[in-house]
Amino acid sequence: MAYKKIIPLINTEGEVAENIVRLARDYSDRGADGLLVYNFSKDEDSREEFLKLAKRIARIIDIPFIIGYHIGNYEDAKKAYYTGASGLLLPYGLLEKEGLVKDISNRFGVGKLYLEIDQPTFMENDGIYEACKNLGIGNLLIDYNDESESFEKKVSISPMPVVIRDNLFSKDIRDILLIPSVTGVTTDFYLNRDIMKAKQALMQENIMVNVPESKIPFSEFKLNNDGLIPVITQDFKTGEVLMLAYMNEEAYNRTITDGKMTYYSRSRNALWVKGETSGNYLYLKEMYLDCDKDTLLAKVIPAGPACHTGNKSCFYTGLIEKEFRKSNPYNILNDVYNIIMDRKKNPKEGSYTNYLFDKGLDKILKKCGEEAAEIIIAAKNPESGELRYEIADFLYHLMVLMAYSGLDWEDITTELADRDGRK
Repeated sequence: MAYKKIIPLINTEGEVAENIVRLARDYSDRGADGLLVYNFSKDEDSREEFLKLAKRIARIIDIPFIIGYHIGNYEDAKKAYYTGASGLLLPYGLLEKEGLVKDISNRFGVGKLYLEIDQPTFMENDGIYEACKNLGIGNLLIDYNDESESFEKKVSISPMPVVIRDNLFSKDIRDILLIPSVTGVTTDFYLNRDIMKAKQALMQENIMVNVPESKIPFSEFKLNNDGLIPVITQDFKTGEVLMLAYMNEEAYNRTITDGKMTYYSRSRNALWVKGETSGNYLYLKEMYLDCDKDTLLAKVIPAGPACHTGNKSCFYTGLIEKEFRKSNPYNILNDVYNIIMDRKKNPKEGSYTNYLFDKGLDKILKKCGEEAAEIIIAAKNPESGELRYEIADFLYHLMVLMAYSGLDWEDITTELADRDGRK
């Protein structure tokens, strides 16, 4: 099903970085489908600061974002896209640089490019669709300001996806959202507004938006003697169990509608929204029902500690612990990387890792190359033990390179996740 996307826009020019990061996280948590983050300043210092800011945003949101950045050459496009953005916003004037646009499209893909065009220019340019096709631009972003039947007609025959930019979210924009070629709206209308409630309102007008919907009615759940069902709440990203609480049907429905975990307090005999007092909301991402239909598992993005004590999880008191070899692949890679980073920050005498850091980039690259060659040689051996050893050796040196270059596993896994659509 093709949902209409709500994409808040954020102009970072002249804004405090911390405020922008907080706003981006807030939009992501509260149900936005994506973000448009832009700063078209030509000042070199401002541009560098914006790229750093975009990288920070990429790390703390779990929705895609389009980046708008002054692109004078191919390297600028690479810098912008490598922040972790899912798309590049190109100004209309860049159409004059056909070779540059084609190079960018060939590198990043047609679907990654958005051409921004104002409504009058869009109406006057009868060849805009053909021009985009020839240059490898896959999306239009139209600055909308006036209701017009001729505008709606031209948009309705668009062979490419269209995003409408509308700062006021005027009434007639809702009619435009019903046009099949229009995939969403980008606006600053939702600043300090409840996006999930706005989506529910759009649903009432037969505009299909991405909101949580229960696949099984609450009536089919097996409840306890109090008419409640226990809910295990888990961190969506880390898998850590945060807390256990209970829901009745109203709490369940409120959680789905609002996107924030709402429980039923047995001590107060009332609903309670987790974080309503502290601000440490738990934003719902996924919900599962167990095989017996008597327990729910909610995967959430926490806005702060889940426990009233200030601990991230309510399960912080160890009762039985046993040493064993932990084999969760991601945890091990993260643990080894953290040790490498600790060596970088706190050098240890006699450490091979510190030896590599001291020798510098060329030495680290040389070792990565040598270990890659060892993998190739080991792979020709029918016995896999040597190959396993050499791959582990290579991964260690690769992590040293990552630490040296300021990358971590979240950077790499985010990039891999973004490539799902390229397969």
